[in-house]
Amino acid sequence: MQPTVLVNGAPLTLAGVTPHTTTLDWLRNSGLTGAKEGCAEGECGACSVMVARPGVSEGASTEWVAINACLIPAAGLDGQEVVTAEGLGSAGALHPVQREMADRGGSQCGYCTPGFVCSMAAEYYRPGRAEGIVAGEHDENAEHGANGFDLHALSGNLCRCTGYRPIRDAAYALPDAPAFDDALASRATDPTPAPVHTHLEADGAAYIRPATLEEALTLLAKRPDAVLVAGSTDIGVELNIRGSRPPLLVAIDRLPELGGLDEDADEIRIGAALTLTEIERRLDGRVPLLAQLFPQFASRLIRNGATIGGNLGTGSPIGDCPPALLALDARLVLVSHRGERIVPLSEYFTGYRQTVKQADELIREIRLPLPLAGHTAFHKIAKRRFDDISSVAVGFAVDVVDGVVQQARIGLGGVAATPVRATATEQALVGRPWDTQSVDAAAEILASEGTPLDDHRASSRYRAAMLGQSLRKFHAEHAATEGVPA
Repeated sequence: MQPTVLVNGAPLTLAGVTPHTTTLDWLRNSGLTGAKEGCAEGECGACSVMVARPGVSEGASTEWVAINACLIPAAGLDGQEVVTAEGLGSAGALHPVQREMADRGGSQCGYCTPGFVCSMAAEYYRPGRAEGIVAGEHDENAEHGANGFDLHALSGNLCRCTGYRPIRDAAYALPDAPAFDDALASRATDPTPAPVHTHLEADGAAYIRPATLEEALTLLAKRPDAVLVAGSTDIGVELNIRGSRPPLLVAIDRLPELGGLDEDADEIRIGAALTLTEIERRLDGRVPLLAQLFPQFASRLIRNGATIGGNLGTGSPIGDCPPALLALDARLVLVSHRGERIVPLSEYFTGYRQTVKQADELIREIRLPLPLAGHTAFHKIAKRRFDDISSVAVGFAVDVVDGVVQQARIGLGGVAATPVRATATEQALVGRPWDTQSVDAAAEILASEGTPLDDHRASSRYRAAMLGQSLRKFHAEHAATEGVPA
């Protein structure tokens, strides 16, 4: 069967497309030139389009989600539905988002406008938007209009000439709900297209979407050179910026065995292929440390594609998830054709972008033990408040009983070749009073944990100083809840 994607309501063939061709390049080569390439790294949003994804909100079978078309290979959308800016409206019948952007001066050069329009439209169609704050959105810096529009939906879209006020005004002027005859809104009641068993070969490479986890594991056992892809937010950058051309891409983002989220009295189990947006909304604040992490992780566009398994699978020392998950004492379930094994995250990283995961293994799920610590926080030190790579990231999880620290776990990112646990600092805190004197002493130890690096993001001295100050800030934020002077 010919690989196709339903684009703006019409089938568009993937014939002749190589496994490494991005969705953006494919769309533009097909004549849909509204989406633009600005950065080719998923940081500007000029390329954003909407895709139909399984609904997370109650009563919605399908939801429209905005993603970066510059990152995901076109082959990854085989059998799926996509809407570009061209499919939202026409010159004679503008979509409400397009009309508000035009009426309120939200565009000058227009280069970024189609991307803004797609991100804004995805939020416009979010089920329950007018009913209040987004489920899972627990960010104190969040901004919502009277119409329930979450301005963070545009956090991954950059504009260099118009300024953001008229764009914000356009978002806040949208109707509370789409019109009753809006076809894209009514789409939510229909099922999302089932995953297609894709096998696309061209230019000496292949893109394969296995139908089952067993099939994926068999393929990994035969092909140790295979590269796993889910949201493609990492491999997309490798393809665009570094010219990487892996011989085999294996898509695992739609495998049902990797998409669960379950909880019992002992632990929370999170499927490795769930996107960060899906986890955020399904947890709905039940893990406060993760609720603090998610709004600071890249942009909404990236979180709509990036998976928690992918963030761990790359082994990056500056990923934002590992410090938080280390503080939560997370364990990973690694699976291969040989069986499963459970690895504490604290033992998972072995070197720079190196882990204990074997070539024939993949991450099936992440497990968080319960109960959770009483005091938690995620601190990200970066040059920008949002949508930036951290210079230092710290996850805290501390239990305090009668003013004394009973347990402490601290995860660090950006200060060594791997994410690390600050074990010396943890030992210095446990059994000590949760007071300024003990925290100051532990902060001096924390400043020397890891091997703080000198690079273009920050100096080693700055990183060391931020580590110590982060613990002091954490104590100041939480001491009052225990009745202890900060």
